[in-house]
Amino acid sequence: MIDIAIPLDGVRLERDGSLTQRALRVLASEPLSSADVAQRVLGITGGAGAAAAAVFALLGADPRFRVSAQGVWSLAASEPPAAPARRLRDEAFVVVDVETTGGSPKQGHRVTEVAAVRVTGGQIRDTFCTLVNPERPIPGMISSLTGITNAMVAGQPRFAQVAPEVSRALDGCVFVAHNAAFDWRFICHELSMCTGMTLSGRQLCTVRLARKLLPQLPSRSLDGLALFFGLEIESRHRALDDALATARVLIHFIDMLDEQGVADWDGLQAVLGKRKPRAPRKKKRMPQSMEVA
Repeated sequence: MIDIAIPLDGVRLERDGSLTQRALRVLASEPLSSADVAQRVLGITGGAGAAAAAVFALLGADPRFRVSAQGVWSLAASEPPAAPARRLRDEAFVVVDVETTGGSPKQGHRVTEVAAVRVTGGQIRDTFCTLVNPERPIPGMISSLTGITNAMVAGQPRFAQVAPEVSRALDGCVFVAHNAAFDWRFICHELSMCTGMTLSGRQLCTVRLARKLLPQLPSRSLDGLALFFGLEIESRHRALDDALATARVLIHFIDMLDEQGVADWDGLQAVLGKRKPRAPRKKKRMPQSMEVA
């Protein structure tokens, strides 16, 4: 299994099913032996050696836990006071785009192409992209939209083969996408199937940000934003070109936020949390025939 240590404020891989979260809750109350952790977190009873091995496999590489020489588990010491907040422009972002065989992994759809573009300091720093064999046919309608055919992916690696590269591309960054929930859901599903791990960390959706910063636009689609900012998308609905376009939109948004005095991640969250006040409801006028004289 892939297990990569990633800073807590960026994207990280966690055991799928949040067993580590259960362990955090259990050990927050009191230190426990490996056998007790195995029973209360993993539901394993008996077989002390196997239980201890299972607990070490789950928690041994996680810096949030520590174990004594006697095999007693507890939470690691509290982290030192947080360093001053990074400027938003200095955050490490990774802009992700996936092409898929359909709209939902719950319906068995798979990734056919994945791209990741790193952005920091207001500049694109690095890119990663690969076609992926989805291990299932690509519907004709999807091929017409993306240009990705069954023949193109037939000889490409399966997601399990590119998972280490995808994980490294996401390592420690804020996960950004246009309609981020879609891309996050597919990446989590693919990683879970081949590694037993899932993603955890900060996300930023450029659709949501566009609604806050450009409310006047009739459309906050990627095409609409590209038109507004004068960006060219060479091959629409291909992962790398869409990710590059989204990255350039993100850089424009960071510039806009900077002009508004939004300096860091907390400030950005405040912007995203603002809601427009509801307009007062107009009192309905009864038909004239029903009005009281």
